[in-house]
Amino acid sequence: MTRLYNDPADFADEMVDGFVAANQRWVRRVHGGVARSTTSPAGTVALVVGGGSGHYPAFGGLVGHGLAAGAAMGNLFASPSAQQVTAVAKASEHGGGVLLSYGNYAGDVLNFDAASRTLTDAGIAVRTVRVTDDVASARAERAHERRGIAGDLCVFKVAGAAAERGDDLDTVAAIAARANDRTRSFGVAFSGCSLPGSDEPLFTVPEGRMAIGMGIHGERGIAEADVPTAAGLADLLVARLLEELPEGVTAAGARVVPVLNGLGSVKYEELFVVFGAVQRLLSDAGAVLVEPEVGELVTSFDMAGVSLTLFWVDDELEQLWAAPADSPAFRKGGAVPQESVAAEVLAQGTVVPVTPGSEESRVSAARIADAVTAIRRTVDDHVDELGRIDAVAGDGDHGIGMQRGSTAADRAARDAADRGAGAGSVLAVAGDAWSDKAGGTSGAIWGVALEALGRVLGNESRPSAAQVAEAVHAATEAVLAFGAVPGDKTMVDALVPFDEVLTARTAAGDDLATAWSAASAAATTAADGTADLLPRMGRARTHGEDAVGTPDAGAISFGLITAAVLSTLTTQKEEQHA
Repeated sequence: MTRLYNDPADFADEMVDGFVAANQRWVRRVHGGVARSTTSPAGTVALVVGGGSGHYPAFGGLVGHGLAAGAAMGNLFASPSAQQVTAVAKASEHGGGVLLSYGNYAGDVLNFDAASRTLTDAGIAVRTVRVTDDVASARAERAHERRGIAGDLCVFKVAGAAAERGDDLDTVAAIAARANDRTRSFGVAFSGCSLPGSDEPLFTVPEGRMAIGMGIHGERGIAEADVPTAAGLADLLVARLLEELPEGVTAAGARVVPVLNGLGSVKYEELFVVFGAVQRLLSDAGAVLVEPEVGELVTSFDMAGVSLTLFWVDDELEQLWAAPADSPAFRKGGAVPQESVAAEVLAQGTVVPVTPGSEESRVSAARIADAVTAIRRTVDDHVDELGRIDAVAGDGDHGIGMQRGSTAADRAARDAADRGAGAGSVLAVAGDAWSDKAGGTSGAIWGVALEALGRVLGNESRPSAAQVAEAVHAATEAVLAFGAVPGDKTMVDALVPFDEVLTARTAAGDDLATAWSAASAAATTAADGTADLLPRMGRARTHGEDAVGTPDAGAISFGLITAAVLSTLTTQKEEQHA
């Protein structure tokens, strides 16, 4: 279990602060994560990696010369938000474009892709390579669906080395993609991990048994078996990975980098015993071992588990793997002289950036901050009920996730408004904070929805009712991009009718408060109606028939939030006519 923490909600932020304090030679704190504290030649590619916290040394521990230029670090086991990724990339890039690389998880894909679009719009060239090395997570013919685990290190290392030698963005991206294609991983778990403040592990494995193919967050494995000897485990791992070699590779005579990774509580001595058997098995197969790595490289708090990665190198990839690297948690070759960035650069980037608004937009920003406060209070009032509903037709954490997200959004929106941000910027900052602290798909959904609202409203003028309706429609489109449709028993069942009614009523000439009232009523009715639906997506999908009779927690919370915003619109309308 995780024993040392203060407030569990602050654990990830405090962890990053302490990590930076201990490693200022390599990294500096920026909004959303860390960036190098050393200079890089102008025009070189910036490799920006990232994912949820809780996997050290991934991801911040891999920032430094010959590796990443920056790391976006989300909350525990939760993707960094799009704004976090964007902020880290902007702090890390130096004229040669940005390569975004990360493990292939749904939340990471959504947020890194959104950041990529924002960076592109800002004139920064961007490429993306997702790591898909875990053979247990999908069949070979669907390799693009596989998740990324300890193979991250192999892809990041060669991409960082290529960037360091001065390769252009397309070349670095192509090398990273080739490394990913030639990397395979497979792992087992003996017990689950416990997050700070949790009394129970994320999953359990019966005593004397191990889960085969378990993911680093506790994702379901493909089988279960008795715990073997160290030699028996080596045989299982090597045999599975030799079953699936990269195209054009034959084990006999091939050069391979083996990475034996401990997931948190398997000790180095045990790993070395296992690796001795791994080395013998690979040599017996005719493979030539190249600069192996044994240790904790991609972890999962106190999870007891082991994974083996085989990185089948060609001449260029081997050269890049062996190139010098100097980061807090991973080093290769001799020391490379480096120069620290200027003191003023070190002081930059720790405060969430905001876009100043016009006088009219700042007035709207303050009202939006009031609306976010009303949302937070409503969620606080209903957190237990949302959790109860979600426990029947979901996974039970919707209430607490919404509370964490709305609380963070309230604090961030008020701070941004007080610093002179425009309406659009306040919404974007609130969405970033919500996504970061809530975590999971729900956090990502509210993050992109608020970002879309802010993008349409902008920072130049007081939004009209028609502009608000247009912004809500943009937010709806952003949420629909997650894949749910009306009838799936998700938040979308309340969101779509809200969007449709608001658009129709504003088009008919209603003022915003009147139109919003009608739309909120439609959303609430639709949310209640989800009780009759059989879930096809989202948190309730696995509950099937058992979820019928209970409404979707996401739809209910959306209805409550629209009612909370209506109360602020009504108050503002009364003040205007007083």
